[in-house]
Amino acid sequence: MKLGADIQAFTARIGHSFTRPELLLHALTHASISTPTRPDNQRLEFLGDRVLGLVLAEALLAADKGASEGQLAPRFNALVRKETCAEVARELDLGAVLKLGRSEMMSGGRRKEALLGDAMEAVIAAVYLDAGFDAARNMVLRLWGTRIGDVEADARDAKTSLQEWAQARGLPPPAYNEVGREGPDHQPMFTVEVTLATGDSERARAGAKRQAEQAAAKALLARMENEDV
Repeated sequence: MKLGADIQAFTARIGHSFTRPELLLHALTHASISTPTRPDNQRLEFLGDRVLGLVLAEALLAADKGASEGQLAPRFNALVRKETCAEVARELDLGAVLKLGRSEMMSGGRRKEALLGDAMEAVIAAVYLDAGFDAARNMVLRLWGTRIGDVEADARDAKTSLQEWAQARGLPPPAYNEVGREGPDHQPMFTVEVTLATGDSERARAGAKRQAEQAAAKALLARMENEDV
């Protein structure tokens, strides 16, 4: 099977030449364009998620031999979450080679975080099925790169940490409100405000509401912890 020039360029970016290129095409096929003879990538996504998890769990254990399970778990979650998978996918320009139905394409599917994250996991599964675990591991370690060593800074979930900060001071959980939305439907920008019962608040903007909430929580937590010092 001969791959198009765009997909050949993508294989170069991920650093893997497929002996079974149909696996890659399967990984890049979204449900919006699938048929009985052209299945979507959801089963591969399921497998890729498990391969990714094993690779990164192994890498974290090797990187910090003295870390406890309680320390490793948030680091692991930060590395395997959908946002991180989508971030890696964007660096590879995976969206450019996704196979989408017209409606999904018109609604900005090539930039959607969930689609990119799912497709990245499917690509990992495709490499695993094509060449085995070592090939998949080598690719993941290369693509995740410095994120593995730097993960401690991103390991804390900001919303959870802010809620714990508030509860420790007898305050109710923070409130999150969407206070603005700009841009077209296929590429919106959300502005979210997080507010504590004390009246302290912060705002943040992002292309996904959850990201905006996290960014606002991180900013407010940093300010409140600084004031505690």
